[in-house]
Amino acid sequence: MLKLFKDKGFWKTSLALAVPVALQNMLTSSFTLADTLLVSQLGDVALSSVGMVGQWGWLMTMVFFGFSSGTTVFVSQFWGIKDIKRIRKTCGIALASVLAVSGIFTTIGLAFPTCVIRMFNSDPQIIAEGTKYLTVVAYSYVAIAITNILSTVLRSVEKVKLPMYVSAFTTVLNIFLDYCMIFGKCGFPEMGVRGAALATSVSAWAGVAMIVLISLVEKNILIARFSEFFRFSFDQFKEFYKKALPVVFNESMWGAGNFVFNLIFANMGYAYFASLTILRSFENIAFVFFIGLGSACSVMIGKSVGKGKIERGIEDSKRFAILVPVVSVFVGILILIFRRQLIGIFNMGSNISDITLNTAMIIMAIYAVEMPVRNIQYIQIVGIFRSGGDTVTGVKFDLSTLWLLSIPATLIAVYIIKVPFVIAFAVMYIFDDYPKMILCLRYYRSLKWLKPVTEEGRAALEEFKKQQVMK
Repeated sequence: MLKLFKDKGFWKTSLALAVPVALQNMLTSSFTLADTLLVSQLGDVALSSVGMVGQWGWLMTMVFFGFSSGTTVFVSQFWGIKDIKRIRKTCGIALASVLAVSGIFTTIGLAFPTCVIRMFNSDPQIIAEGTKYLTVVAYSYVAIAITNILSTVLRSVEKVKLPMYVSAFTTVLNIFLDYCMIFGKCGFPEMGVRGAALATSVSAWAGVAMIVLISLVEKNILIARFSEFFRFSFDQFKEFYKKALPVVFNESMWGAGNFVFNLIFANMGYAYFASLTILRSFENIAFVFFIGLGSACSVMIGKSVGKGKIERGIEDSKRFAILVPVVSVFVGILILIFRRQLIGIFNMGSNISDITLNTAMIIMAIYAVEMPVRNIQYIQIVGIFRSGGDTVTGVKFDLSTLWLLSIPATLIAVYIIKVPFVIAFAVMYIFDDYPKMILCLRYYRSLKWLKPVTEEGRAALEEFKKQQVMK
């Protein structure tokens, strides 16, 4: 196993791809963390209501993630053979798709804000605060959609620094505007949760402007005639959706499943949901390491498979399959050691209840222990299977364990057995993580996930199979 990690080229390429992506996602997560920290100064009700609205936006971003993953499959493999025209067509199809999705979420958020909040909690205070937040933050959804796809394309062609710079800029801007607009500083009126939402919307659109302006200066792959992106044939559209739709369906239904969990937990009491909001904020920060590794894995394996370097792709997959759970153990240990200090940050204004803080301590410990198991299936499905061209198997594994095991088990635990919140939280993880891990590891060893989308890759895979038979 040690010999597998002595490849200097692997470390050089993976770190060059993973570190900027991890930093970008660290900044993006800090964007959310800043909102949560500052809103927490307004108390449990404000924190819980903003967290509930955040789950509506999170469901939307899961759909975006599906399109991003599908885009990465094509762009990384096309990048392997330097097919710029097909990369731009893929970008255009993905952009048109996420703009349609963001339009739907924006319309519902603006037209029916109280209905969205009532799905989580019927408390009048929660509905009032949540409505204030949603009717403003919904204007950021289209900007988030655009940035998501443009950043995905840039990362897939190994241009990872620009998305990182944009995230740095929007994070700093958001923190500044949050401080000014929530509390009425620097000449701004005091707007509370509405100010947090406005800060998010302004920062999101500033990010779009920045990525476009810098691309114009750099003249990178995003700069070309409008027709090069949006004049695509039905066959190209069909080819994209044949690979992308299973991923979009996967992420959408996975997001919907987690939406169900959030509905269950929110109706157990807003103090508990406030503790879950605290956990999610740190979960996003902890997960950035693995998003970076997953992105590097996708690009490296996809590029190798697209070029026809099948054995190289398999070797790299082995490295990532080992590296990610090992890193997960170290991150989980750090969370266990420092979770009290981390949670204490949210109570600087002494406005958070003891039940929220104590519950957050327990569920953060559960999350830390579960992290290695959860990340095994993450790197298998998102980093390896999809980049190899298999976008269907992950759907089967993700959705079967979620909808057939984890959700029913949690519903039974909460509404029939009536277990405490922290037990319900643990049940959610156990019935999803362990069966899926076993399924993923068995399928990985079969190598059936190798399904190239380029002619070069298909020809090389056939030759690889012949060599395996001869052995």
